[in-house]
Parts: sequence; C-alpha cells; structure tokens
Amino acid sequence: MGGAWDRVRQDIAGQVALACRVKQAVAEHPTAAPADRAPSGGIGTRSQINPIRDSLTRVNPMETLLSVVDHLVYATPDVEATSGSIEALFGVRPVAGGQHPAWGTRNALVALGPLTYLEIVGPDPELPPPEGSRPFGVSTLKTARLVTWVARGKELGQIVQRAKRCGLDLGSVQSRSRRRADGSVLSWTMTDLSMPRAGGIVPYFIDWGDTPHPASTSPAGCTLLALRAEHPRADQIRMVLDELGLDLPVALAAEPALMAIVATPRGQVELR
Repeated sequence: MGGAWDRVRQDIAGQVALACRVKQAVAEHPTAAPADRAPSGGIGTRSQINPIRDSLTRVNPMETLLSVVDHLVYATPDVEATSGSIEALFGVRPVAGGQHPAWGTRNALVALGPLTYLEIVGPDPELPPPEGSRPFGVSTLKTARLVTWVARGKELGQIVQRAKRCGLDLGSVQSRSRRRADGSVLSWTMTDLSMPRAGGIVPYFIDWGDTPHPASTSPAGCTLLALRAEHPRADQIRMVLDELGLDLPVALAAEPALMAIVATPRGQVELR
C-alpha cells in the first residue's frame, strides 16, 4: 500500500505518545479547556484558537479527521451480494439497516467505531423507482465502490455558509428519516447529498440530534484506521477541506478516489 500507508501505521502506533502529549498540553494550558469542540466530535462554527486542540491537530491530523467521520458510503448495485463480500473480507456480517423510500434505496451497516460506520447502499427492489435518479449512481454502477464520506456536524446552516465562501455549494439543510428493520424510526438533518462535491472527496454533513447513532446498533469488531483521497485538483480541494476544518489527505491523481484502511478480525483491509 506504499509509503503513505506506512506513515499512517506509524500514526496509529503513536497513540500512547499522543496521550502523553495531551497530558502535557493540558499542563501547559490549564485554562484552555476544549469547550469549543462540537459535541460527539461534530463540526460546528469555526472556533477561537485553542492551544490544546491545535497542538493535537499538529501531532496527529489523521486522528483529528477520524474524530469527525460519521460514516463511509459504499455504493453497490446489489446490497445483498456486497454484504456477503464485506462479510468475507471483514469477518463481520453487515446488518440490514432499512429502506429509503424517497430514494428507492436500502442499506446495510457495519460499525467502524463507537460513532462511525460503513454504509452499504444500493437499489431496493421492493421500492418503486424514485421520481429522480437514485443517489450515488447506484442504478448504473457495475461494481461496488467507496463513493463518498459523511462528516458529523452541528449548526449545519453555518457549515453551508462557510462552504459557500470558498465556492462550494452544499445545498440546503434537509430533514430525513428511515424505518429500521425492527420498525423503529431514525431521524436526522443533513446537507444535500446530491450536490456535486469534488467527486465525493468533500463530504456531506449530518446531525443525528437525539437519535441514537446507527453505529451503536451495528455489528462491531472493525475500526476505521485511516482515510485518504486523490483528485486531479488536489491543491484546490485541500483548500476547501481546510476551510471546513477537515484534515483529509488529498494527493494528486487523474481521477477522484477515496481509500480507507479498516482493521478487521481478518486483518487490515483497504476499501476503495
């Protein structure tokens, strides 16, 4: 997986050192409690300078990024078949999530941490086709792939305005819901997932409010270790991500692409 992933592994191996740095930062800045950080690792309004948070960001940008990753979107033409493939790869069977009648899709989920999960999403043959196109191009996909990611956020309207200042339209803030397989209903607000976002490299944003996070009821055993991207306009995309407070590494490449490393019961797996 190359030198970039070697550096990621070094970051992961340095977790103990990071904890020591946190202790040192608190000792050096006893009045700088990180109260401006949005709850549950979400992204809110750009905050004032915080020495503790900023020192952590310099120490381990990947950990900072992973703290706000809500979920990864793995789009597929066949949810059931891809769930079987993920089970063979991870050693963990995805659980049926629920249906999205407005989009004509359904999903299956695997937890990648306490507040992070993998969403396998594709057409639902039991639902009528939507008036518009299904999201993530699932109607025309030939194979499953990692199409985008989602960041936790608070005050989504302010995030939309911040994105507009750097030339990116995240669309309107929408209220959504879906019925789970057990009959319970999940509700959330989100920015418009249909808006162009640099080929999925820039995330859309979600706020679960008081709804229990889907990762809490999804099969456990896997952990997201790293996320990176490629794009033909890497420098420009990094500027947009920086304005949104996101430390996603973006390398120059001919086509947009997302890559994730996941620790599973069967070893480390790279998803693309």
